[in-house]
Amino acid sequence: MIQLTEEQRLIKDTVREFALKEVEPIARKIDKLSEFPYETIKKMGELNLLGIPWPQKYGGAEAGELSYIIAVEELARVCGSTSITLAAHTSLGSFPIYAFGTEEQKKKYLTPLASGKYLGGMGLTEPEAGSDAGATRTTAVKTNGGYIINGSKIFITNASVGKSFIVLAKTDMKAKGSYGLSTFIVESSFKGFKSGKKEDKLGLRGSDTCELIFEDCFVPEENILGKEGDGFKSLMKTLDGGRISIGALALGIAQGALDKVIPYVRERQQFGKPIGSFQAIQMMVADMATEIEASRHLIYHAAHLMEEGKPFSKESAMAKLFASETAMRVTKNAIQALGGYGYMNEYQVERYYRDAKLTEIGEGTSEVQRIVIARGIIGKL
Repeated sequence: MIQLTEEQRLIKDTVREFALKEVEPIARKIDKLSEFPYETIKKMGELNLLGIPWPQKYGGAEAGELSYIIAVEELARVCGSTSITLAAHTSLGSFPIYAFGTEEQKKKYLTPLASGKYLGGMGLTEPEAGSDAGATRTTAVKTNGGYIINGSKIFITNASVGKSFIVLAKTDMKAKGSYGLSTFIVESSFKGFKSGKKEDKLGLRGSDTCELIFEDCFVPEENILGKEGDGFKSLMKTLDGGRISIGALALGIAQGALDKVIPYVRERQQFGKPIGSFQAIQMMVADMATEIEASRHLIYHAAHLMEEGKPFSKESAMAKLFASETAMRVTKNAIQALGGYGYMNEYQVERYYRDAKLTEIGEGTSEVQRIVIARGIIGKL
């Protein structure tokens, strides 16, 4: 297991304390009402949690990828909605600017993102383009001084609360598949840009998920991110990192569910003794704890590789795949361990179960992860 530095332990303790004090008390409410936690996110910005991995010169904490992943995990232990808001903002809304942006773009956009002045997100998924990003139909046509974007994106986290978005669009209409795609930094204030309907979701109901709509939206030429036509390449690198954050989200959800199970099985009496004394429950808890710890090893390792600038595509896919499927098993068994109480909203494990499902879908489905892993081992045949 990677040994945490003093700084990383401090961040872990700080986020844990914040999560217990500020996030957990409202977690049930924002889930029930599908209400975005504006004040909580504002406080996170004040604590510099929205810019953990980015350099101080851009307003960040310069604490590294692993510290950021630990923050995602700790928030998810009490509230998946708050955690995914941070994950989408950092991995999808900020990373591409840091990795592919010009110095001017970093100063203009990464600085307010990292310092918590506003949230960001990414516009990728479309009605006809999910796992197949090459099927993108949103277009960006070159015009005098910039591009005109038309199209729509769906299932976008932070869509109506964010102020800048990384948007994938087709710039070469003759190119096929993943070719001819480019990425742009689009501000919510740009004319022709708006967020659409708010989605009514199974889980993570306190996070903001809406459409992004572009109707003759003018984007200045200086807002293209990287070179024209390199959009798919930069997207794949972004998703590699995003998978680690979704893995951390899954890890935190699983750990949070186990946190609810342990005191319950110690106290709940049946047949004259605590149910935790029964072997069936003990086996269940042992499997839950083992898979959670294995997930943590995979995720921290992938984050460490990314932090060191080493290849991590296969490792991030492994981490995300294993952690997300672990989260589904653990939360399902958490409900089983609590029995009828587990099915009730009051005990909250049903919320963890609903929240966990997205981790098997976001940043690439489990099926896509297996393809990435296999190609990383066998090669693309």
